[in-house]
Amino acid sequence: MNPTPVPRALIIGAGIAGMQAALDIANAGYETVLVERLPSIGGRMAQLSETFPTLDCSQCILTPRTVEVGHHDNIRLLTYSEVESITGEPGHFQVRIRRHAAYVDWDKCTGCGLCQEKCPKKVPAEFQRGIGPRKAIYTLSPQAVPNKPVIDREACIFFRRGKCRACEKFCPVGAIDFKQEDSFVETEVGAVILATGYNLYGLENMPEYGSGAVPDVIDALAFERLLSASGPTAGKVLRPSDRREPREIVFVQCAGSRAPGRYMPHCSKVCCMYSAKQAILYRHRVHDGQSYIFYIDIRSPGKRYDEFIQRAMEEEGVVYLRGKVSKIYRQDDRVVVMGADTLSGEQVRIAADLVVVAPALIPRPETRRLAEMLGVEIDEVGWLTPANEDLHPVETNRSGIFLAGTGMGPMDIPETVAHASAAAAKVLELFAQQVRRI
Repeated sequence: MNPTPVPRALIIGAGIAGMQAALDIANAGYETVLVERLPSIGGRMAQLSETFPTLDCSQCILTPRTVEVGHHDNIRLLTYSEVESITGEPGHFQVRIRRHAAYVDWDKCTGCGLCQEKCPKKVPAEFQRGIGPRKAIYTLSPQAVPNKPVIDREACIFFRRGKCRACEKFCPVGAIDFKQEDSFVETEVGAVILATGYNLYGLENMPEYGSGAVPDVIDALAFERLLSASGPTAGKVLRPSDRREPREIVFVQCAGSRAPGRYMPHCSKVCCMYSAKQAILYRHRVHDGQSYIFYIDIRSPGKRYDEFIQRAMEEEGVVYLRGKVSKIYRQDDRVVVMGADTLSGEQVRIAADLVVVAPALIPRPETRRLAEMLGVEIDEVGWLTPANEDLHPVETNRSGIFLAGTGMGPMDIPETVAHASAAAAKVLELFAQQVRRI
């Protein structure tokens, strides 16, 4: 008889999927180790302004969960950390986790924010998709959990030149520690859930859309940050180039998606819905603005999703153009979009103020590394592959390893949460079987 599995779960990734799975397992009374590579939890959902089709505030939904995760007695939260290795057998996985040096003693830090206020160095913020700045010492957002800063070694003036140390000088509790080094955590777990999430296909890879060099051509996640009250413009829709309010805006769907042989072959699933959402929210902020959406076809299969698309068309005045965009380029202070309307057979040329591109969702690079480490299958794109998509959608080809969320492929938030709870249920089933044996 195999030894009794360790009743502790490891979850890799603390987006909405990882958090949901962690809470389900922890609330059932089992220990959970939740590992997140970023300094705080929340994942991509933390970057969103509102959610479709209800237009509920994303942070209003997310923040109670991040706070619960951060304070749960059964959840050991390891942020700014990455899994170095996983060895052993199902039920007894040996895990080694690297905790990156934050150069801030989080035990002393009170999260007052004075260090960030006094830091003189600004760099483009990854969380803001490059359209807003952050300091060399930073937290991802005002709602960050944990609300503890980290120092970007590559941007910090002290690490680059040996001068400054303003954060250290002004910190009231002496939490700055420039000598801090990476540390390691080793633990044993009985099951692993991979909730690794997704990236966006870079605009720099698509020359027809300006290769990322046109400042007023941005991706959809950057537009989410413009719409967000916690974003760089406090929710005002302003062009990155001159901070002028755009009067005409073009949304381009299927950018890098559904293009086998050139870009990504798969449909990114959520683009139709979030483009409609963004067009509606734009109209709510710029009442006399006009938006256009270029699409191949509309895929809106969820509950009340099609009604949401109809609302965008009929009530909000969004003009839908069925056709692909062939070229985007800058002309004077406008962004020219060249495309076709395949319903009328006419060529279309729009001189817009801002263009929002909906790029393909792609797997994170870390997903492939973890899959190879664990012996879990991935498909030709790099998405994690379940044992059977119809009958075992969250189980893998290896016992004790489960999948949750968009590491498996594009999903909207409700589907992601459902998959996460399913993965957690499988872990609880595994642990409960061992309890019954005892």
